[in-house]
Amino acid sequence: MGAKIIDATPNQGVDKMSGQSRKGPEVRRAETNNAFDDALKPLTGKSRGEMDVLRRRVRLPPQDQAECARLDRQLPMLEGGSGSPDAKARAEEEVRLYQTRKRFFDLKC
Repeated sequence: MGAKIIDATPNQGVDKMSGQSRKGPEVRRAETNNAFDDALKPLTGKSRGEMDVLRRRVRLPPQDQAECARLDRQLPMLEGGSGSPDAKARAEEEVRLYQTRKRFFDLKC
């Protein structure tokens, strides 16, 4: 309740300080995915972030994919809030936002 969104993107670590590349498999996979995303952007029109979301959701059942898409549209509206001066209405909005974020997380969207 009342939480704020933060950017918790992990860094890629230090590379080549010793003259050797010390990248883990996840970093190498991310770099390969980024290269593919950049190459396919003229065809797909999707950014790296959008392609990451598609890659993550491809394994979900169709019903969950549809619900994730619905939650994608719903979350920005809930995060914006109505700016209601009424404390009760604000509390209800925060509860709805929490429930929506929890469902988003539970579905692994």
